[in-house]
Amino acid sequence: MSTSREARRPLRIALLGTRGVPARYGGFETCVDEVGRRLAARGHEVVVYCRTTTGADATQREYAGMRLVHLPALRRRSLETLSHSGLSAVHLAAHRVDAAVVFNAANAPWLPLLRAARIPVATHVDGLEWKRGKWGPAGRKYYRLAESMAVRWSDALIADAAGIQDYYTEQFGAASRLITYGAPIIGSGPQERLAELGLEAGRYHLVVARFEPENHVHLIVEGYTASEAQLPLVVVGGSPYGDEYTRRVRDRADERVRFLGGVWDQELLDQLYANALIYWHGHSVGGTNPSLLRAIGAAAPTNAFDVNFNREVLAEAGSYFSTAAAAAALAVAAEAQPEATKTRGLLGQQRAVNYDWDVVTDGYEQLCHDLHTGRARQSGGRRRPTAADRTPAGVA
Repeated sequence: MSTSREARRPLRIALLGTRGVPARYGGFETCVDEVGRRLAARGHEVVVYCRTTTGADATQREYAGMRLVHLPALRRRSLETLSHSGLSAVHLAAHRVDAAVVFNAANAPWLPLLRAARIPVATHVDGLEWKRGKWGPAGRKYYRLAESMAVRWSDALIADAAGIQDYYTEQFGAASRLITYGAPIIGSGPQERLAELGLEAGRYHLVVARFEPENHVHLIVEGYTASEAQLPLVVVGGSPYGDEYTRRVRDRADERVRFLGGVWDQELLDQLYANALIYWHGHSVGGTNPSLLRAIGAAAPTNAFDVNFNREVLAEAGSYFSTAAAAAALAVAAEAQPEATKTRGLLGQQRAVNYDWDVVTDGYEQLCHDLHTGRARQSGGRRRPTAADRTPAGVA
């Protein structure tokens, strides 16, 4: 972090485009929670826009040093994010700050409003949202367009993985700042919370994921149930919208699979990570994933879906699958070779030191100073035609 007088100047910073804090859902919210509280502790005035539809206390005006603004959203998957971010942008335009960070390129249509209000803005573009299976042709087309708008109307772009950074360079010729997420280091520590679930340390498989096709929960469950694995598969998560995919996952399960639903108790969740025989990570399109980072920070040996984002984080510490048959083989191997599996977990924890929330906050702080002083400004770009523009988008 810069030590110049200018870099130490407190700023007014807005974070918008997420469900808000306290974080209870997904990577964006985790990032806002972790970075926002650290920016506030460093003396910056941080305002976070929160959705009133999450069930959180809409009367809460402050959290971990951050000021909260609660605004409604349309309770419909295709419009929830965009509607809330639109109201947030209108409110923010009337309450100017020194720098704003918009999370999710899907919110790009509101960037001109912030630019018109002379608010310098960076967009955290996340993963390849248009590849997510929950979107139909119209949704995928919209997200592809939104990427172009984010490039054109943002003062800066944030990529949380080298693979995302490469994508924006190749597709648009656009530069982005690589600012990853953090990986908290979690010791094996106490295990008493496992007893509440009838589990024993080192004697269960674990999945933590939203039930969406590109997270491949169905593939993990299918592979596990086809295997001769003896230890239970514990599945944490679900879908915010009851849908066909949830039934698809459950239909593949047998009596060895235990569905816990959402677990918001962080102590319990940390104990689940830290004491799992194996953690299964099926995410494929979201860049660097906080759940994966939490797993390696807890020394949880990890089997991951074989995509560049996961290999970027795990490297040789991971084992990889892309089919149910491969997942079945890995499930058996984990139980047959517990010591070798544990060694992989320790290798992963060594890699976790590369993902530090304080260093991540340094990156956001410097970016916000650069936005405020105009040093972050970039020229807009257009998408470069590729074969993907001529063929239907699918799940990676």
